[in-house]
Amino acid sequence: MKKLTILGSTGSIGTQALDVVRCLSGAGDDAIEVAALAAHSNIRLLEEQIRAFHPKYAAVYDEDAAEKLRAAVRDLPVTVYSGMEGLCALAELDGADIVLNSVVGVVGLVPTLSAIRAKKTVALANKETLVAGGSLVMRAAKEHGVSILPVDSEHSAIFQCLQGMHRREDLKKIILTASGGPFFGKTRAELQNIRPADALKHPNWNMGAKVTIDSSTLMNKGLEFIEAKWLFDMEPDDIDVVVHRESIVHSLIEYRDHSVIAQLGVPDMRIPIQYALTFPKRYPSPVRELDLAEAATLTFYRPDEETFPCFAACKRAIRMGGAFPAVANGANEAAVALFLHERIRYLEIGDAVLSALEALRPGEIRDVEDVLEADRAARAFVEEKFGMRGGIA
Repeated sequence: MKKLTILGSTGSIGTQALDVVRCLSGAGDDAIEVAALAAHSNIRLLEEQIRAFHPKYAAVYDEDAAEKLRAAVRDLPVTVYSGMEGLCALAELDGADIVLNSVVGVVGLVPTLSAIRAKKTVALANKETLVAGGSLVMRAAKEHGVSILPVDSEHSAIFQCLQGMHRREDLKKIILTASGGPFFGKTRAELQNIRPADALKHPNWNMGAKVTIDSSTLMNKGLEFIEAKWLFDMEPDDIDVVVHRESIVHSLIEYRDHSVIAQLGVPDMRIPIQYALTFPKRYPSPVRELDLAEAATLTFYRPDEETFPCFAACKRAIRMGGAFPAVANGANEAAVALFLHERIRYLEIGDAVLSALEALRPGEIRDVEDVLEADRAARAFVEEKFGMRGGIA
């Protein structure tokens, strides 16, 4: 029986992962036991999860919230940690086999490295880990013999397609799909007065606020572009992206003879989550079957990089190398937070990312502190240049 640690258990991925665990409870020796759960500050839901799944360990990133959780679960045999130290303690936990990292933001980088050093299999849903510190993470994974299993639907799709590939030299390129978000087909003029509530209406997926905003700006696809470079050891020129509104084709690979293999399914994250947790085995899923006749039409378009410059910025950052992807990511995280608090306009998110890439000159990545310093510099730059403008009228 696998023992699972979930970092980010109260978020969208974490809650769906626990649904998968529940559905696998009858899988005998292949059932999954929850060893530890961690959240940022939602202790109400975390307490419910602790009482339902009986982990021996928990962690809360917010120190004050951790104290409240300790009081709330004092009747249970669970040890509660706090802060970054708590996340890392759970990532390194003796007895756990697999760590699902589904926290949001660059905060996920250090716990991922902790899990790798402890030789845990990492099911990775935290994009920023590879975007900001891809070279560090992949080098550490190779050094410690650790598998990194993708959880994002697009990267899981590529991973699944590659399982049938016998010779690496036969792979020509990978093709990521993007939903296009709620503003597909809009012009920059039409996006001038977008409010947070408008950008949080995703057409196909149920995600957290930050990821949903990233999807609307195509930043999410830019982050996935960078992540794919590290996960699959691809050159940027060998990664393509198409907008696929129906979110049925989750991604594709193309062989050198121009054969194309795709992974399809209904837009439900429990499929890639379950595959990461049970790999290499497959089990019946709680997700409904895909009815191709019902889907009827599948459409594909080129991304509009002029209207949505975040995507182009990410491609530029990975080509610039070094810590530039960490700058792009940090600038975006800061800008999205400002937008959600209505301190900047929607189109200024892309402006902030591009401006940070122009203004900052980070060095090469030698260790995790280089990544975190680039992240801090990008956030400070965006806050100073864009956060003081008075907000949305």
